[in-house]
Amino acid sequence: MPEQFFIVPESQHNALIAAAYQHRGFHADEAAEGARFCAEASRHGIRTHNGIKALHLDHLFGSGSKGCVPGAQIEEKPSRFAAAKIWNANKKLGQSTAYRAMAEAIRLADQYGVGTVSVDNAFHYLWGGGYVMDAAQKGYIAYTNCTAALAEVVPFGGKFPTLGTNPHSWGFPTTAAVGYPIVIDWATSVVAMGRVQQLKREGKPLPPLAAVDKDGNPTTDPNLATSLLPFGAHKGYGLSLINEIVGGFIGGSLPTIRNRWDQVGAGDKGTCVFFFQVIHPDAINAGAFAQGRNQQQNVKAVIDDVLGHGNEKSMLPGQLEATWAAHTAKAGGLLFSAAEVAAFNELAAEAQQPLWQAGAFKTVTI
Repeated sequence: MPEQFFIVPESQHNALIAAAYQHRGFHADEAAEGARFCAEASRHGIRTHNGIKALHLDHLFGSGSKGCVPGAQIEEKPSRFAAAKIWNANKKLGQSTAYRAMAEAIRLADQYGVGTVSVDNAFHYLWGGGYVMDAAQKGYIAYTNCTAALAEVVPFGGKFPTLGTNPHSWGFPTTAAVGYPIVIDWATSVVAMGRVQQLKREGKPLPPLAAVDKDGNPTTDPNLATSLLPFGAHKGYGLSLINEIVGGFIGGSLPTIRNRWDQVGAGDKGTCVFFFQVIHPDAINAGAFAQGRNQQQNVKAVIDDVLGHGNEKSMLPGQLEATWAAHTAKAGGLLFSAAEVAAFNELAAEAQQPLWQAGAFKTVTI
């Protein structure tokens, strides 16, 4: 169903988000990185992880709690392996940490063919797809996962939430083949909690079998949803478990006390972990492509085959984001609903910034 959006200049959006972060004590560089990330999420239609979500998360579990420390410095830990870095983020803003980690993984991939950065004591980085998309646009294969801020997902066959929404994000340099990077990015729950919050703002129902209420009963009412369910039953459960196990190897906290600081006792931890991996395409190029194709031509041939045979209407992961980015570019600004503009004005009031006047913005219906 078509929806009307207000067209907000990106500079105006970024000024508000940066001001809101700085109002909470973050340094100017962190505030700018936070604003940049939120703009990228909005540019690509990721409404569940835009500036509203970012600052809401910070209020609940970040600088408003004990999960994030403005101005924190990243500490590099010893590693026996040149292509594998290990960091202690010391609770630095997640977006700032993630941008730096992906840049370092790219640098390592340029030198060694592959690079990994494992990050302990981190604060949630929000939309993992944004980081791998950026790397893919630069020509790299990239992957990241993290442990989510809270354990909000009930494991398959269980009744108590002991898993995070625990996203996986892959990015592939396929712009030459299809016009945009293929980005496979998902929470391992049916929906992310950010989607629950978005649908609650907009008065819309949840999809079936996505969430349960306080008594463990399935609900489509976002006002009653207290916990989430994994997608694909045991399969989504297994994918979510990967993040917790990788996190356990890095140094992550017990999932049920993560960011629940009243339950974090002496000697315990309550922070998230990140894992980044970047592969240079040359590092996996066997060179023996059929019909004399080069690597990029072969990738395109594979994608064309997948989408052939009557599958021409099938979509590729990342296509929706690329389509929304085209809408954004055509509109000449970031696109927000009336409910989102109202939520941004709550942030403006908190940060003592001018309120957005909806009547001053042009609109577009999509």
